[in-house]
Order: sequence, then C-alpha cells, then structure tokens
Amino acid sequence: MADALLFATLNGLVTGLLLFMLASGVTLIFSMMGVLNFAHASFYMLGAYFAFSLSQALGFWPALLLAPLLTGALGALVERYGLRHVHRHGPVAELVFTFGLAFLIEELVQLVWGRATQDFRVPALLDFPLFTLLGQDFPAWRAFMLLLSLGIFAGLYAGLTRTRYGLILRAAITHPQTVANLGHNVPRLFMLAFGVGTGLAGLAGVIAGPVLGTWPGMAASLGSLVFVIVVIGGLGSLGGALVAALLIGLLQSWVIASSVGMADVLTLLGLSFPPEHPLRDLWRLTLAQVAPLLPHLLLVLTLLLRPAGLAGNRED
Repeated sequence: MADALLFATLNGLVTGLLLFMLASGVTLIFSMMGVLNFAHASFYMLGAYFAFSLSQALGFWPALLLAPLLTGALGALVERYGLRHVHRHGPVAELVFTFGLAFLIEELVQLVWGRATQDFRVPALLDFPLFTLLGQDFPAWRAFMLLLSLGIFAGLYAGLTRTRYGLILRAAITHPQTVANLGHNVPRLFMLAFGVGTGLAGLAGVIAGPVLGTWPGMAASLGSLVFVIVVIGGLGSLGGALVAALLIGLLQSWVIASSVGMADVLTLLGLSFPPEHPLRDLWRLTLAQVAPLLPHLLLVLTLLLRPAGLAGNRED
C-alpha cells in the first residue's frame, strides 16, 4: 500500500508540475498585461508540433531548445501585430481575439501536420525506467519533466522578484506611465511578457508531447484545466498556480490509484438509495471514474469560499 501511494505521489507531482509549467505562462501574461489568453493551450500544442518536426531534422535536444523559442517568437508577433491593437477595446475584445486565435491555430495545425497522432517519442537518452515499484516502471523521462518544471518555477520566481527587469515588468502593469517616463518601452515589455509566456507553453508541449501524445486535440484536452488552476491559485499569482497545480495533480493521482468506490463514500456520508432510486447508479462508480470532475469541483468550491483564489493578488 505504501509503495502504491509513493508511486501515485510521484506521478501526481509530475502531472502537477507539468500543469504548472503550462499555467505559469497564463499567470505571467495576466500578471503583466491583465490579459487572459484563451489561446494559451494552442501554443502548448504548437510547441509539441514544432519540436516533433525539428527533432526529425536536428534531433530531440536541439528541438527542446528551439521549439519554445520559436513558439515564444510567434507569441510575441501575435501580441505586436494583433493583441496590441485589440487591447485598446477592452477585455471582451481580448477574450474574443484569443478565443478565435485558438481555433485558427488548431485548423492550421491540422492543415500542416494532418489529423493523425504524430510519432513523437521520448529521446533514447532518457528512455529507460528509473526504478520499479509494484511491477510498474517510473520512467527517467518523468523524472526529467519533474526537475525541469521545478527549474522553471525557480527561474521565473527569481526573475520576477530578484532581477531589475522583473521589477520593471511588474511595475509596468500598474504604473505604465511612470515606467515609460523612466525611459522604458512599455509596449516592448508587454510583447516580451507575452512571448515568454507563450514560450513556456511551448516548452510544456515539448516535454509532454512524447508522453501525452502529439495530436490536434491536445490543446482542448488541457485547455480548460489550465484556467481552473489559474483561478484556484489566484489570478496573477505564480505561487498560487504552483500550489493549485500540485493539488490537482496529486489529488487526481491518489484518487485514480485508490480502489475506493462511490458506494463506500456514500455509506460514509450516511447516504443510501433504494433499488428504484434514480441515483442508484452512483453506487457502481469508483472514485477513479469521477477523477476528471475533481478539478472543476475544486473550482466551484474555491469561487464559493474564496473568490480571489488561494493567493490572489488582484482585485479586478
């Protein structure tokens, strides 16, 4: 039992940190620009596809470096020549723009790469089991994902709170005129923030693509979950996003690994249904089957009990 819990915890940490890497880009863009980028998961998908194509020509490790840079550069161009002009019309126009951009990217991906799942594989250097528990292998690639995600968090936190450019970026969202009067190019700072945020999404796509699959629906499969994490953590809070992502990753992993059924839970709560009751089918479900609902349940509870999120730092 202890071994199973340990294995589930490791898998939950990997999942949570991957979700954080994806959500951190949304958090960075929102905290710097006040923009909720609904196309963020689409840049995650582009990162995976760019890495797949680059790895065919250059190998995986150059692709790991180049794909996020290419995704970030594309994101910067989107901000410069699209979002910047929409920004003056308010948040509704921004949401509609990024929402439409998500559909456009998905159609372009299918046009260029097709609808089939791509054969994007883990590099041979890390394609081996790091250790085995209960007959299950824990891949070295998942350990690499865990370490890289932790490194991204440390780098982002240090960059935003300990460097001159991070302080300037943080000041630009609340006091743009003051920052401009000090000689800084505020629009360029916002373009940089958007580029870095989308680059992080691309990096998440590179490391997740070989494990979760590189296919046109990969953005939709995680898109809603990213915003669940951002809202639970608190809009604009990097630390809150980390806590929320880890909470969701661990909770889902523990529930999936459990053998507890809904009948046990309902009995514990003192509920029982006669054979003819319309909710009797609940007894046949296991907690693992309802695991996908848990993040959204947490979202509802968070909005009811703490609307600002776990560590929200914005009032708007």
